[in-house]
Amino acid sequence: MKLWATIQKDIRILFRDKTGLLLMFAMPVLLVLVVTGIQNNSFDVTHKSTLSIIVWNKDTGSISREFVDALDSTGLFHLSFYRNINEEKLRNDILKKNMAGSIIINNGFSQQILATSKQTAGRALQSFGLESDTTGTAFSTNKNHLKFYYNPALQQSLKASVEGSVLSALQIIQSQEVLKQLYFAINEAPLPDSLKKQLLKSDIGLEAIPLTSNGQATNLNATQHNVPSWTIFAMFFIVMSLGASIVREKLSGAFIRLRTLPTNYYISLLSKQITYLTVTFIQAVLIFTIGALVFPLIGLPALQLPGDIGGLILVTLACGWCAVSYALCVGVFAKTQEQASAFGAVSIIILSLIGGLMVPDFIMPQGFKSLSSLSPLHWCLQAYYGLFLQNGKLGNVAMYILFIIIIAVVLQLIVLLQLKRKRFI
Repeated sequence: MKLWATIQKDIRILFRDKTGLLLMFAMPVLLVLVVTGIQNNSFDVTHKSTLSIIVWNKDTGSISREFVDALDSTGLFHLSFYRNINEEKLRNDILKKNMAGSIIINNGFSQQILATSKQTAGRALQSFGLESDTTGTAFSTNKNHLKFYYNPALQQSLKASVEGSVLSALQIIQSQEVLKQLYFAINEAPLPDSLKKQLLKSDIGLEAIPLTSNGQATNLNATQHNVPSWTIFAMFFIVMSLGASIVREKLSGAFIRLRTLPTNYYISLLSKQITYLTVTFIQAVLIFTIGALVFPLIGLPALQLPGDIGGLILVTLACGWCAVSYALCVGVFAKTQEQASAFGAVSIIILSLIGGLMVPDFIMPQGFKSLSSLSPLHWCLQAYYGLFLQNGKLGNVAMYILFIIIIAVVLQLIVLLQLKRKRFI
């Protein structure tokens, strides 16, 4: 009865904290919507959408037209063609129209490819012991027949993709011309189109398979990455409300009054943990529901829940208890509500950064990778990713849950030691 009465009191206090409720529920939902929407566009640009590229072909040869066709066949670009303009206007159009960049094919491109191909074919024939009159063909050593002006706002990963696709198309054209020269030198006839396609065609495909715990493919998108991570962030942000509540009780003398009553502060601690653990669970249910049901209505990928719902519940409870334990720890050490709120908010952001919520830990410097294991949010994220991204079950994430519980127990012990040191219990 004492515990239930204390829980009711904590619930009433919680509902009076309108700012805390907004921070615990409204802010995480907005963060999930905004961040997922932005990153989903990045996923689409990287994996689905085409990049707008201007092509200015100054060359009149057929090889340059074949090169443009090879670029178009990559599927990465939406090509726009300019003629009779200057480079200054071209640069201005790229920036004003927010395009990815421009590829300029200078005059002499076809002759350069043809001359290089003849020389390469001649060397190949000589290595076979055959005579060739192409080895002495003079060609320009100018390396500026092809230029790529790119928008400085273009991400480095996308810039690398563009450069790779351009070089790949260039390699195809060069290989094609070398084959033509070799065939003509041996057969004294042009290379048939059917044979050219057969020689250049690759029968070996590349299948990209995400690693999962059960061997089944999973749908990887911005929603699957962001919803679990920002759910964890929301859970730990209860430090703003719970930490401030602990400080208020210390300053109001509630701890001392409890010592004069036939009860103890352990019941109050247990009550707060049950109340705020329930809050974290409701946060998770709310954000997961929005991800699964609301996201498709606003054009975002729907959240695919893990197959092991029992494992999902246990991970959520473990993460929630760890968040509650951290908030209690901040509250018992803070001397004012401002300290609890400021330190709590800043520390959660820092722990999110080093824990991999905002930047994946596999791209961090080695020093930060070592630090990430010290963040409780890191282990929470690994547990959720094991379920959402790797199609794992409870057994696959049991080790992560164990680490989360160990961290929570350590935080609880620190709370009890501090309360005893201050003679509150």
